[in-house]
Amino acid sequence: MFYLINVEDIVRISPDKFNNILENVTLEALRVKYEGLVSGELGFVVAVIDVKVSSLGKIIPGDGATHHIVSFTLLSYYPEIQGIVEGEVVEVEDFGAFIRIGPLDALIHVSQLIDDFVSFDERQGVLIAKETRRTLRRGDIVRARITAVSLPKGGSSGKIGLTMRQPFLGKIEWIIEDVKKAHTPLKNKEGDNK
Repeated sequence: MFYLINVEDIVRISPDKFNNILENVTLEALRVKYEGLVSGELGFVVAVIDVKVSSLGKIIPGDGATHHIVSFTLLSYYPEIQGIVEGEVVEVEDFGAFIRIGPLDALIHVSQLIDDFVSFDERQGVLIAKETRRTLRRGDIVRARITAVSLPKGGSSGKIGLTMRQPFLGKIEWIIEDVKKAHTPLKNKEGDNK
């Protein structure tokens, strides 16, 4: 899910930036520090918005820069266990597929793709189910459930695990086929619809 998180911090403005507009310099510094950050506390920080910087700064002895208190809002994506997500397959490997969900890529292991034996066709870059012949390739859109989330204390990477082995999950085309099958009327022995 996406969240707006209100944050307060102190920004260092170096002397070579004193002639620039304070809000612009502050926004630039905050973007460098926060955007792309992945943490267990904040999730994946997508953007810094709504910056309010104090025009009064402090000078610390031995440092010619000014230090300003700033309050701002972070747009952050925080994947939640059991959450349902839709995303695009961005990479297919013999062990599974990487799905782009929001700003992150999540892994769906081959054992979590479908209730069938899955093999990898390296030439075509496709995962193929043995019995159903269903395929998964780059560019496919899928719906999955988040089963595992591991976000570090701070840094630029995290791990998200997915499953599609539940009803109404999987490649969108598979879901549509399954829904149509579920709504097909049953026929009795004489061929009449029940």
